[in-house]
Amino acid sequence: MKKLVLASGNQAKLRELSSLLKALDYQLYPQADFDVPEVSETGTTFVENAIIKARNAARHTGLTALADDSGILVDALDGAPGVCSARFAGAHATDDSNNALLVEKLRAIPAEQRTARYHAVIVYMRHAGDPSPIICEGSWKGMIQLEPMGKGGFGYDAYFYLPDLGCTSAELSAKEKNKISHRGQALRQLRDRLASPHTT
Repeated sequence: MKKLVLASGNQAKLRELSSLLKALDYQLYPQADFDVPEVSETGTTFVENAIIKARNAARHTGLTALADDSGILVDALDGAPGVCSARFAGAHATDDSNNALLVEKLRAIPAEQRTARYHAVIVYMRHAGDPSPIICEGSWKGMIQLEPMGKGGFGYDAYFYLPDLGCTSAELSAKEKNKISHRGQALRQLRDRLASPHTT
């Protein structure tokens, strides 16, 4: 299997991506295994931040790097938390504090107006100087509910309600989630790109 370094220290994300990458014949390692220092996410878009993280991991390891930058965009909040999803409640935010702030901001908003979508960008960078990294994106629409349901997933999953399925993202099995999630969509695009004979 080919070695691939994940530009993240998020263990839940590592498990999710590792599961999705099995079919690509890659073994995914967290950047912490190589003592890669964290890099400031100074981009204003998911694409910019994913490139920053992938380049940092590739530079410090000499390996091909995979970076994911994703978040939730709430229409009633003009797209917030967006790129700040992981630190919505501050620099030392946790999933609980981020969700509490989101609920607080949406409490007065009617349920039908709490539309939202998860968005993910996956960047595959062959080496630190790669001038044309592979960039794949996925989007997943839903609603924000004010009470959590389900124990699976991470981030905002317990509050991300899927009207078509009648449940939250956190109530899906990992297999079910990977089939339809924003990250699953992006990784299937990556799989197809890597399988192309024109991709080096």
